[in-house]
Amino acid sequence: MSYVDGFVLPVPEANLAEYKKMARLGAKVWMEHGALAYTECVADDVQPGKVTSFPQAVKLKPGEIVVFAWVVYKSRRDRDRIMKKVMEDPRFDKYKDPKAMPFDGKRMFWGGFKPIVEA
Repeated sequence: MSYVDGFVLPVPEANLAEYKKMARLGAKVWMEHGALAYTECVADDVQPGKVTSFPQAVKLKPGEIVVFAWVVYKSRRDRDRIMKKVMEDPRFDKYKDPKAMPFDGKRMFWGGFKPIVEA
């Protein structure tokens, strides 16, 4: 079975073009370092829930959109190795300063997942 990192974050609509630029770089870097797949999506049919939801989870503000992304790896071991290389990749140096990020990283959440069903 593979291993998956998932990410959910709020992006100001005014920064969406810059975010897409960063996401394209992310795709290139992750894939070059060995990821099997890299996907970034913007919310299309996402409503606030009564208890929780994607908008509530990131404390979505007016003028923002939710991004849901995931990266697929061969294994957890590969993920750990690839993630280390990605975090050290100098092409991401610009984004190490939180002010350079096109989104509020404090409201982003992520985690690693072991698939239980794959088809």
